Amino acid sequence: MEFNLDQAQELLNKGIAEAQEIVQNPSKVDELLVQLEEKLKAVPAIGETLADVPVMIAMVKAWIRKEYTVVSPKVIACLVGAIIYLLKKRDLIPDSIPLIGIADDLGVMGLALKMSEPELKAFAEWRANRGFQA
Repeated sequence: MEFNLDQAQELLNKGIAEAQEIVQNPSKVDELLVQLEEKLKAVPAIGETLADVPVMIAMVKAWIRKEYTVVSPKVIACLVGAIIYLLKKRDLIPDSIPLIGIADDLGVMGLALKMSEPELKAFAEWRANRGFQA
């Protein structure tokens, strides 16, 4: 089974509507982020692909708390959509397949992070200027 970037993009886009509903409920967002952090603990370190995940989580939380509002709600929905994809069982490649089962999850997350890269960098700078680690 081969990873298909177009299918990953389509699935990410489908999750955006669900994500837009979730971002309206801070407790649902916090629950989703806790689930993401737990799932990531089980993934071995894989370099730059997941390097921005902690920044992404912090940015979503800061946006929900209205501490950092200069980012577009569409960017937040894209990131939350990727989180939903990672946590829900809508995989292109089932997670039960050793090693490659997580490939589609990483592909979708990597795509969302790449699409949001300028916003994540701006947020990291904002946090650094406020005395937080990025």
